[in-house]
This record gives sequence, C-alpha cells and structure tokens, in this order.
Amino acid sequence: MIGWPGGLQVWLAAGATDMRRGFDGLAALVQERLGADPFSGQVFVFRGRKGDRIKLLWWDGDGLCLLAKRLESGHFVWPQASDGAVHLTAAQLSMLLEGIDWRRPRHTARPRHSA
Repeated sequence: MIGWPGGLQVWLAAGATDMRRGFDGLAALVQERLGADPFSGQVFVFRGRKGDRIKLLWWDGDGLCLLAKRLESGHFVWPQASDGAVHLTAAQLSMLLEGIDWRRPRHTARPRHSA
C-alpha cells in the first residue's frame, strides 16, 4: 500500500463518475465539479455507477498518480449527495479502500478503565 503523507486531504466526489476517464478527464472533473486544484497534493476519489470500482487521483509532487480498485464482491460506501465532495481522513480512506463502512467504524472491544 502507498504511504500517504501526513496531513493528507482526501475528497470523495459525490455521485457517479464515468470510469473510462483517465488522468486528464478526472483532473478536469476536479477543477469543474469540485472547484479544486488537482495538482494541490490532495487525493480525489471517484466511484463508478455500479459502486464496485473507484479511482484515486493524486499529485505526489513529481506527477499525477491514478490508482484504481475493483471489489470482487460488495460495493464502496458512498455519500448520498449527487454533487459536491465529502472530506475524509487518511484513516477513513484506508477503511474505504478495504470495503469497510467508513461512516460508522466500530471498535472490536471497548476500552477498559483501570482502577
């Protein structure tokens, strides 16, 4: 897995995106739909119509990186909004990439208070 830099800003592009888009098409969506700079070092995440595919666009300082993932079963959890963007933390991005519902993470055990 890629080691993301500290303080990483992650944005989910609400709604469905045509997964045939590449570097230039996704960078144009970042500028037009999200009003952001695709060369800012932030990560922009896009989901396909069926919900089983995502693409991430990220400027690492040397060039644009385009990462893609397809789930063999299930779907990526996505906001209900049809436009705009939702901010995620790097930890939430990791959960999203694993197919975990990043909106309601649960601890497997409650912390114990020592007396």
